Amino acid sequence: MTVSAPLQEEVVDWDAFTGRFEAPERVEVRARVGGYLQGVHFRDGQMVRKGQLLFTLDPRPAQAALAAAQAQADLARADLARAQGLLEAQAISREEFDSRKAQAQIAEATLAARRLDVEFTRVTAPVSGLISQRQVDPGNVISGGASSGDVLTTIVSVSPIHFAFDASEAQLLKYQRQMEQRQGAQVQVKLQDETEYRWVGRVEFVDSLVDRDTGAVRLRATIANPNNFLKPGMFGQARMVGVDAYQALLIPETAVVTDGVRRVAYVVDGQGQIQVKALQLGPASDGLRVVRSGLAPDDRVVIGGLQRAMPGQAVQVQTGKIARRAEQGEGDGPLLTSAPAPTATSAN
Repeated sequence: MTVSAPLQEEVVDWDAFTGRFEAPERVEVRARVGGYLQGVHFRDGQMVRKGQLLFTLDPRPAQAALAAAQAQADLARADLARAQGLLEAQAISREEFDSRKAQAQIAEATLAARRLDVEFTRVTAPVSGLISQRQVDPGNVISGGASSGDVLTTIVSVSPIHFAFDASEAQLLKYQRQMEQRQGAQVQVKLQDETEYRWVGRVEFVDSLVDRDTGAVRLRATIANPNNFLKPGMFGQARMVGVDAYQALLIPETAVVTDGVRRVAYVVDGQGQIQVKALQLGPASDGLRVVRSGLAPDDRVVIGGLQRAMPGQAVQVQTGKIARRAEQGEGDGPLLTSAPAPTATSAN
Protein backbone atom coordinates (compact mmCIF):
# COMPACT_ATOMS: atom_id res chain seq x y z
CA MET A 1 0.00 0.00 0.00
CA THR A 2 1.43 3.38 -1.02
CA VAL A 3 1.30 6.40 1.25
CA SER A 4 2.49 9.98 0.96
CA ALA A 5 2.39 13.21 2.88
CA PRO A 6 0.03 15.80 1.36
CA LEU A 7 1.56 18.07 -1.23
CA GLN A 8 2.09 21.56 0.22
CA GLU A 9 1.87 24.39 -2.27
CA GLU A 10 0.69 27.92 -2.75
CA VAL A 11 -2.53 27.79 -4.75
CA VAL A 12 -5.12 30.20 -6.06
CA ASP A 13 -8.86 29.56 -6.09
CA TRP A 14 -10.58 30.59 -9.30
CA ASP A 15 -14.22 31.36 -10.01
CA ALA A 16 -15.44 30.05 -13.36
CA PHE A 17 -17.80 31.86 -15.73
CA THR A 18 -19.29 31.44 -19.16
CA GLY A 19 -19.59 34.54 -21.29
CA ARG A 20 -19.70 35.94 -24.78
CA PHE A 21 -17.45 38.27 -26.73
CA GLU A 22 -19.03 41.58 -27.69
CA ALA A 23 -18.02 44.42 -29.96
CA PRO A 24 -17.17 47.65 -28.13
CA GLU A 25 -18.83 49.54 -31.00
CA ARG A 26 -21.50 48.31 -33.42
CA VAL A 27 -22.87 50.65 -36.07
CA GLU A 28 -25.57 50.09 -38.67
CA VAL A 29 -24.46 52.14 -41.66
CA ARG A 30 -27.23 54.21 -43.27
CA ALA A 31 -27.10 56.99 -45.84
CA ARG A 32 -28.02 60.46 -44.61
CA VAL A 33 -29.86 61.12 -47.86
CA GLY A 34 -31.84 58.89 -50.19
CA GLY A 35 -31.18 58.26 -53.83
CA TYR A 36 -29.75 55.96 -56.48
CA LEU A 37 -26.90 53.77 -55.14
CA GLN A 38 -24.07 54.19 -57.60
CA GLY A 39 -21.05 52.35 -56.16
CA VAL A 40 -19.68 50.13 -53.38
CA HIS A 41 -16.05 50.72 -52.37
CA PHE A 42 -15.17 47.88 -49.98
CA ARG A 43 -14.91 44.11 -49.87
CA ASP A 44 -17.32 42.22 -47.68
CA GLY A 45 -15.66 41.33 -44.37
CA GLN A 46 -12.63 43.61 -44.66
CA MET A 47 -11.23 45.95 -42.03
CA VAL A 48 -12.14 49.58 -42.65
CA ARG A 49 -10.87 52.82 -41.17
CA LYS A 50 -12.96 55.63 -39.78
CA GLY A 51 -13.73 58.04 -42.64
CA GLN A 52 -13.08 55.46 -45.38
CA LEU A 53 -15.43 55.73 -48.38
CA LEU A 54 -17.95 52.86 -48.43
CA PHE A 55 -20.79 53.84 -50.80
CA THR A 56 -21.53 56.57 -53.30
CA LEU A 57 -24.97 57.75 -54.38
CA ASP A 58 -25.67 59.48 -57.68
CA PRO A 59 -24.75 63.08 -56.79
CA ARG A 60 -26.42 64.79 -59.75
CA PRO A 61 -29.82 65.48 -58.15
CA ALA A 62 -28.10 66.92 -55.09
CA GLN A 63 -25.73 68.96 -57.25
CA ALA A 64 -28.66 70.39 -59.24
CA ALA A 65 -30.43 71.32 -56.01
CA LEU A 66 -27.18 72.93 -54.81
CA ALA A 67 -26.92 75.00 -57.99
CA ALA A 68 -30.50 76.23 -57.56
CA ALA A 69 -29.85 77.08 -53.93
CA GLN A 70 -26.67 78.92 -54.94
CA ALA A 71 -28.58 81.03 -57.45
CA GLN A 72 -31.30 81.79 -54.92
CA ALA A 73 -28.68 82.79 -52.33
CA ASP A 74 -26.91 85.08 -54.85
CA LEU A 75 -30.21 86.76 -55.67
CA ALA A 76 -31.10 87.20 -52.01
CA ARG A 77 -27.68 88.73 -51.26
CA ALA A 78 -28.09 91.17 -54.15
CA ASP A 79 -31.60 92.13 -52.98
CA LEU A 80 -30.27 92.70 -49.49
CA ALA A 81 -27.47 94.95 -50.79
CA ARG A 82 -29.96 97.04 -52.74
CA ALA A 83 -32.27 97.19 -49.75
CA GLN A 84 -29.39 98.44 -47.60
CA GLY A 85 -28.86 101.39 -49.98
CA LEU A 86 -32.58 102.15 -50.16
CA LEU A 87 -32.84 102.06 -46.37
CA GLU A 88 -30.01 104.57 -46.02
CA ALA A 89 -31.82 106.81 -48.55
CA GLN A 90 -35.05 106.26 -46.58
CA ALA A 91 -36.67 104.90 -49.76
CA ILE A 92 -38.01 101.74 -48.04
CA SER A 93 -39.30 101.02 -44.59
CA ARG A 94 -37.32 99.24 -41.90
CA GLU A 95 -39.89 96.44 -42.05
CA GLU A 96 -39.19 95.87 -45.78
CA PHE A 97 -35.44 95.79 -45.13
CA ASP A 98 -35.82 93.25 -42.30
CA SER A 99 -37.93 91.05 -44.60
CA ARG A 100 -35.22 91.01 -47.31
CA LYS A 101 -32.55 90.34 -44.69
CA ALA A 102 -34.52 87.36 -43.42
CA GLN A 103 -34.95 86.05 -46.97
CA ALA A 104 -31.18 86.29 -47.48
CA GLN A 105 -30.54 84.36 -44.28
CA ILE A 106 -33.01 81.65 -45.30
CA ALA A 107 -31.33 81.38 -48.69
CA GLU A 108 -27.91 81.00 -47.03
CA ALA A 109 -29.24 78.26 -44.73
CA THR A 110 -30.81 76.45 -47.68
CA LEU A 111 -27.51 76.66 -49.55
CA ALA A 112 -25.66 75.13 -46.58
CA ALA A 113 -28.20 72.28 -46.43
CA ARG A 114 -27.80 71.57 -50.15
CA ARG A 115 -24.02 71.45 -49.73
CA LEU A 116 -24.48 68.86 -47.00
CA ASP A 117 -26.76 66.82 -49.29
CA VAL A 118 -23.97 66.67 -51.87
CA GLU A 119 -21.48 65.65 -49.18
CA PHE A 120 -23.85 62.98 -47.89
CA THR A 121 -23.91 61.23 -51.26
CA ARG A 122 -20.55 59.84 -50.11
CA VAL A 123 -21.18 57.36 -47.27
CA THR A 124 -18.06 56.91 -45.12
CA ALA A 125 -17.26 54.60 -42.20
CA PRO A 126 -18.32 56.21 -38.90
CA VAL A 127 -15.94 53.95 -36.91
CA SER A 128 -12.96 51.71 -37.60
CA GLY A 129 -13.63 48.00 -37.48
CA LEU A 130 -14.67 44.85 -39.29
CA ILE A 131 -17.33 45.47 -41.91
CA SER A 132 -20.08 42.99 -42.71
CA GLN A 133 -21.45 42.17 -46.13
CA ARG A 134 -23.32 44.84 -48.09
CA GLN A 135 -27.08 44.68 -47.78
CA VAL A 136 -27.87 46.72 -50.91
CA ASP A 137 -26.28 46.42 -54.35
CA PRO A 138 -25.56 49.28 -56.77
CA GLY A 139 -28.54 50.11 -58.96
CA ASN A 140 -31.07 50.20 -56.15
CA VAL A 141 -32.80 53.34 -54.94
CA ILE A 142 -32.41 53.63 -51.17
CA SER A 143 -34.08 55.68 -48.51
CA GLY A 144 -31.99 57.65 -46.07
CA GLY A 145 -31.92 60.57 -43.73
CA ALA A 146 -33.62 58.77 -40.81
CA SER A 147 -33.20 55.81 -38.48
CA SER A 148 -35.78 53.97 -40.57
CA GLY A 149 -33.61 54.29 -43.68
CA ASP A 150 -32.11 51.29 -45.43
CA VAL A 151 -29.27 49.58 -43.59
CA LEU A 152 -26.41 49.37 -46.06
CA THR A 153 -24.02 47.30 -43.93
CA THR A 154 -22.78 46.91 -40.35
CA ILE A 155 -19.41 47.72 -38.78
CA VAL A 156 -18.15 46.28 -35.49
CA SER A 157 -14.94 47.23 -33.72
CA VAL A 158 -13.01 44.16 -32.61
CA SER A 159 -9.60 45.32 -31.35
CA PRO A 160 -9.72 45.44 -28.42
CA ILE A 161 -12.83 43.36 -27.81
CA HIS A 162 -15.16 43.02 -24.83
CA PHE A 163 -15.94 39.81 -22.94
CA ALA A 164 -19.19 40.02 -20.97
CA PHE A 165 -20.24 37.57 -18.25
CA ASP A 166 -22.52 37.36 -15.23
CA ALA A 167 -21.43 36.88 -11.63
CA SER A 168 -23.75 35.79 -8.85
CA GLU A 169 -24.71 38.11 -6.03
CA ALA A 170 -22.73 35.90 -3.63
CA GLN A 171 -19.62 36.25 -5.78
CA LEU A 172 -20.11 40.00 -6.02
CA LEU A 173 -20.35 40.29 -2.23
CA LYS A 174 -17.21 38.19 -1.83
CA TYR A 175 -15.31 40.35 -4.29
CA GLN A 176 -16.44 43.58 -2.66
CA ARG A 177 -15.33 42.34 0.76
CA GLN A 178 -11.95 41.24 -0.57
CA MET A 179 -11.22 44.57 -2.23
CA GLU A 180 -12.80 47.96 -2.66
CA GLN A 181 -13.85 47.14 -6.19
CA ARG A 182 -13.45 44.31 -8.70
CA GLN A 183 -12.85 46.71 -11.55
CA GLY A 184 -9.34 46.17 -12.89
CA ALA A 185 -9.17 42.50 -11.84
CA GLN A 186 -7.57 40.10 -14.31
CA VAL A 187 -9.78 37.76 -16.33
CA GLN A 188 -8.46 34.74 -18.25
CA VAL A 189 -10.51 33.28 -21.11
CA LYS A 190 -10.33 30.16 -23.26
CA LEU A 191 -12.39 29.31 -26.32
CA GLN A 192 -14.44 26.15 -26.69
CA ASP A 193 -11.67 24.31 -28.56
CA GLU A 194 -8.83 25.46 -26.28
CA THR A 195 -7.36 23.82 -23.20
CA GLU A 196 -5.35 26.82 -22.02
CA TYR A 197 -6.58 30.20 -20.83
CA ARG A 198 -4.63 32.11 -23.48
CA TRP A 199 -6.70 35.31 -23.67
CA VAL A 200 -6.10 37.76 -20.83
CA GLY A 201 -7.93 40.98 -20.04
CA ARG A 202 -9.11 43.14 -17.19
CA VAL A 203 -12.53 44.04 -15.83
CA GLU A 204 -13.41 47.57 -16.88
CA PHE A 205 -17.12 47.60 -16.12
CA VAL A 206 -19.27 46.30 -13.26
CA ASP A 207 -22.97 46.96 -13.58
CA SER A 208 -24.47 49.14 -10.87
CA LEU A 209 -27.59 46.95 -10.60
CA VAL A 210 -28.17 43.33 -9.63
CA ASP A 211 -30.82 41.65 -11.76
CA ARG A 212 -33.90 41.14 -9.59
CA ASP A 213 -34.97 37.98 -11.41
CA THR A 214 -31.63 36.13 -11.64
CA GLY A 215 -29.64 37.68 -8.81
CA ALA A 216 -26.73 38.19 -11.21
CA VAL A 217 -24.63 41.23 -12.04
CA ARG A 218 -23.02 41.91 -15.41
CA LEU A 219 -19.23 42.30 -15.63
CA ARG A 220 -17.24 43.18 -18.73
CA ALA A 221 -13.56 42.74 -19.47
CA THR A 222 -11.50 44.29 -22.25
CA ILE A 223 -9.19 41.87 -24.08
CA ALA A 224 -6.51 42.66 -26.65
CA ASN A 225 -7.31 41.21 -30.08
CA PRO A 226 -4.49 42.38 -32.36
CA ASN A 227 -5.00 39.75 -35.06
CA ASN A 228 -8.82 40.06 -34.98
CA PHE A 229 -9.10 36.33 -34.23
CA LEU A 230 -11.83 36.87 -31.67
CA LYS A 231 -15.23 37.68 -33.16
CA PRO A 232 -18.30 39.21 -31.48
CA GLY A 233 -20.76 36.48 -30.52
CA MET A 234 -18.16 33.82 -29.70
CA PHE A 235 -18.59 31.97 -26.40
CA GLY A 236 -15.74 31.55 -23.94
CA GLN A 237 -14.96 29.99 -20.59
CA ALA A 238 -13.48 32.53 -18.18
CA ARG A 239 -11.91 32.42 -14.77
CA MET A 240 -11.15 35.11 -12.25
CA VAL A 241 -9.28 34.89 -8.97
CA GLY A 242 -11.80 34.11 -6.24
CA VAL A 243 -9.36 34.01 -3.32
CA ASP A 244 -5.83 35.34 -3.23
CA ALA A 245 -2.93 32.87 -3.14
CA TYR A 246 -2.65 30.81 0.04
CA GLN A 247 -0.73 27.78 1.33
CA ALA A 248 -2.73 24.58 0.98
CA LEU A 249 -2.49 20.81 1.33
CA LEU A 250 -3.37 18.79 -1.75
CA ILE A 251 -4.05 15.10 -2.26
CA PRO A 252 -5.07 13.11 -5.35
CA GLU A 253 -8.76 12.95 -6.14
CA THR A 254 -8.42 9.17 -6.05
CA ALA A 255 -7.42 9.39 -2.36
CA VAL A 256 -10.76 10.97 -1.43
CA VAL A 257 -13.34 8.40 -0.27
CA THR A 258 -17.09 8.96 -0.04
CA ASP A 259 -18.48 7.81 3.33
CA GLY A 260 -22.18 8.61 3.31
CA VAL A 261 -22.44 12.38 3.24
CA ARG A 262 -18.82 12.76 4.29
CA ARG A 263 -15.63 12.91 2.30
CA VAL A 264 -12.77 11.15 4.05
CA ALA A 265 -9.18 10.08 3.50
CA TYR A 266 -7.43 6.98 4.81
CA VAL A 267 -4.18 7.62 6.67
CA VAL A 268 -1.69 5.27 8.26
CA ASP A 269 -0.83 6.12 11.86
CA GLY A 270 2.40 5.53 13.80
CA GLN A 271 1.38 1.94 14.60
CA GLY A 272 0.88 1.13 10.94
CA GLN A 273 -2.92 1.02 11.20
CA ILE A 274 -5.38 2.68 8.83
CA GLN A 275 -7.37 5.53 10.31
CA VAL A 276 -10.18 7.60 8.79
CA LYS A 277 -10.06 11.39 8.69
CA ALA A 278 -13.03 13.52 7.66
CA LEU A 279 -12.15 16.25 5.19
CA GLN A 280 -13.36 19.67 4.25
CA LEU A 281 -12.44 19.97 0.60
CA GLY A 282 -11.68 22.88 -1.65
CA PRO A 283 -11.40 23.14 -5.42
CA ALA A 284 -10.08 20.41 -7.69
CA SER A 285 -7.87 20.55 -10.74
CA ASP A 286 -6.09 18.00 -12.89
CA GLY A 287 -6.41 15.14 -10.42
CA LEU A 288 -5.58 17.03 -7.21
CA ARG A 289 -7.96 18.28 -4.53
CA VAL A 290 -7.32 21.06 -2.02
CA VAL A 291 -7.93 19.96 1.59
CA ARG A 292 -9.10 22.91 3.66
CA SER A 293 -9.19 20.98 6.94
CA GLY A 294 -8.93 17.43 8.26
CA LEU A 295 -5.31 16.61 7.43
CA ALA A 296 -1.96 17.55 8.93
CA PRO A 297 1.12 18.20 6.80
CA ASP A 298 2.85 15.08 8.17
CA ASP A 299 -0.10 12.67 7.73
CA ARG A 300 0.65 9.59 5.66
CA VAL A 301 -2.27 9.51 3.22
CA VAL A 302 -3.09 6.29 1.36
CA ILE A 303 -2.69 7.07 -2.36
CA GLY A 304 -2.21 3.56 -3.73
CA GLY A 305 -4.00 0.27 -3.02
CA LEU A 306 -6.98 2.12 -1.61
CA GLN A 307 -9.40 -0.61 -2.65
CA ARG A 308 -7.77 -2.97 -0.12
CA ALA A 309 -7.78 -0.48 2.76
CA MET A 310 -9.95 -1.18 5.82
CA PRO A 311 -10.17 1.15 8.84
CA GLY A 312 -8.24 -0.32 11.80
CA GLN A 313 -6.31 -2.70 9.59
CA ALA A 314 -2.53 -3.02 10.07
CA VAL A 315 -0.74 -2.67 6.76
CA GLN A 316 2.69 -2.69 5.21
CA VAL A 317 3.38 0.57 3.42
CA GLN A 318 5.80 1.96 0.92
CA THR A 319 6.43 5.65 0.59
CA GLY A 320 5.25 7.40 -2.55
CA LYS A 321 5.15 11.01 -3.58
CA ILE A 322 2.51 13.42 -4.78
CA ALA A 323 4.31 15.61 -7.30
CA ARG A 324 3.86 17.89 -10.20
CA ARG A 325 3.94 16.43 -13.70
CA ALA A 326 7.33 17.98 -14.40
CA GLU A 327 8.78 16.31 -11.28
CA GLN A 328 7.70 12.79 -12.26
CA GLY A 329 9.38 10.51 -14.72
CA GLU A 330 7.98 8.12 -17.26
CA GLY A 331 6.11 5.19 -15.73
CA ASP A 332 6.02 6.57 -12.17
CA GLY A 333 2.27 6.26 -11.84
CA PRO A 334 -0.46 8.82 -12.36
CA LEU A 335 0.72 12.24 -13.47
CA LEU A 336 -0.66 14.80 -11.04
CA THR A 337 -0.58 18.55 -11.08
CA SER A 338 -1.39 21.23 -8.55
CA ALA A 339 -2.52 23.84 -11.05
CA PRO A 340 -5.14 26.24 -9.68
CA ALA A 341 -8.67 24.94 -9.74
CA PRO A 342 -11.22 26.41 -12.17
CA THR A 343 -13.81 26.97 -9.44
CA ALA A 344 -13.84 28.00 -5.83
CA THR A 345 -16.87 25.93 -4.90
CA SER A 346 -16.21 23.60 -2.00
CA ALA A 347 -17.22 19.97 -2.09
CA ASN A 348 -18.54 18.84 1.27
